[in-house]
Amino acid sequence: MFKVAVIGALALVMLFSVIPASQATLWELIISLNVETGSIYSGDNLVVSGKVVDHAYKPIRGAEVLVRAGSDTTKAFTDPDGVFRATFVDFQRVPGTYTINVVASWYGMTGLATTQFQVKGEASSFSVLQQQLLTDQAAKYLGANESDFVKDPIGQTLFKYYHNLLDQLIEEQKESLKPNEDQIFVEQQRAIAEELKSQAIEEFKPSAGVYEGYKYHDYINNLDPEIRDLVTSQLNFTKNTFENAQKVRDEILANGGTYDDARKAYLDLITIPKHVLEEFNEKHLQAAQEQTDESTESQSSEESEEQ
Repeated sequence: MFKVAVIGALALVMLFSVIPASQATLWELIISLNVETGSIYSGDNLVVSGKVVDHAYKPIRGAEVLVRAGSDTTKAFTDPDGVFRATFVDFQRVPGTYTINVVASWYGMTGLATTQFQVKGEASSFSVLQQQLLTDQAAKYLGANESDFVKDPIGQTLFKYYHNLLDQLIEEQKESLKPNEDQIFVEQQRAIAEELKSQAIEEFKPSAGVYEGYKYHDYINNLDPEIRDLVTSQLNFTKNTFENAQKVRDEILANGGTYDDARKAYLDLITIPKHVLEEFNEKHLQAAQEQTDESTESQSSEESEEQ
């Protein structure tokens, strides 16, 4: 009897020793994770998605998924394809690296997965203090009296620690409200520059271009007669385009529009496409050619009559 029991026990041990390690955890779930935003800024929505399958990679439908990010936890369920999606709205956290832990369960089967993500930005001492004082432990000691911890040395230490953090936060807030000397200086210089710019514009009174005066007329008169009319027309076309753009820009600003809107409208108008210039030149050259043809025909007619 004893010999049979020993043989049976040895057989059982040998049986389990040949079971592959992958089958030893057959009843555990496999979770793949993805932080859709990759890395976020404090205040953005944090979206965690993933898929739950068994060891045969068959999707698990209806699995309960608990997702914990930082101190926040939310719940999701998998769809028929085993996919889940959890969203943390307005994830307010100090910039740094955070760990996401996910636990999925389904009819006694469980699975665990972990990943990390980054909260972007600069971790100022002000934001760090805020984060430290938002914990439940901080609220406990900030809402208590020091006398509550007379017989509790650890409690006294934590009480003083959190009240010291609170004092630092109050001081940080006071400092942040003080005007920054460098910023004040920059603003003053900017105001001076704007005033000098306005004065220069008022004195110089720049226009869309110089299209008069002896220099302009000398330039036009020295041009080849065959292209003189074309160049004059091009200059007038450019002048009218810039004047119209300036007018539109000033109207937008006068009607309460932003500087960016006015600047965009101005640039859109003065940006003359190539085909517009080609059409303009072609039209002018055609008109000049027609005028030349008419002049030639008239001259021919006069010569015929004389003969």
